Amino acid sequence: MLCLGRCAPCALRCIPLAAFFSVSIVHSSVIGQGKNMSGFFKEFREFAVKGNVMDLAIGVIIGGAFGKIVDSVVGDLIMPLVGRVVGGLDFSNYFIPLKEVPAGVAMTLAEVKKAGVPVFAYGSFITVLLNFLILAFIIFVMVKQINRLKREDAAAPAAPPPTPEDIVLLREIRDALKK
Repeated sequence: MLCLGRCAPCALRCIPLAAFFSVSIVHSSVIGQGKNMSGFFKEFREFAVKGNVMDLAIGVIIGGAFGKIVDSVVGDLIMPLVGRVVGGLDFSNYFIPLKEVPAGVAMTLAEVKKAGVPVFAYGSFITVLLNFLILAFIIFVMVKQINRLKREDAAAPAAPPPTPEDIVLLREIRDALKK
């Protein structure tokens, strides 16, 4: 139960949770003397195990793993080929130093950044952009296929429900009386 402290009876009993929420105030009957705590936890448990919340959690976990797969495909398979085509061996090392690079520092992105030199790392940006485009395309194809499957299921006509037994008996009696 969320109370904003606007009602006179509640204004003195509401407890601000500023550590967690900048504006929200939770009504004291939720946290209060413990009489409603079991109801609060029961409601939270019902929310937490609700299908949508579990689906979201599973989606986030699978999405994280899928993101790592896409990163590997882009970083280990695609970008070396693109780097080979444009003449470089390591595409992630394409950068422009924005300040003088100290002598003795290797001209790799990691070493230049470690030396504290600001860089315009366009190779890293292109790699991340390619990751995004591949991931967006794969998600688009997946959503398109799911929508196609949903349309096929909706297009199939539903079989009419079976006639109730009492209606069948009444029809038999009617037909018998007609004879």
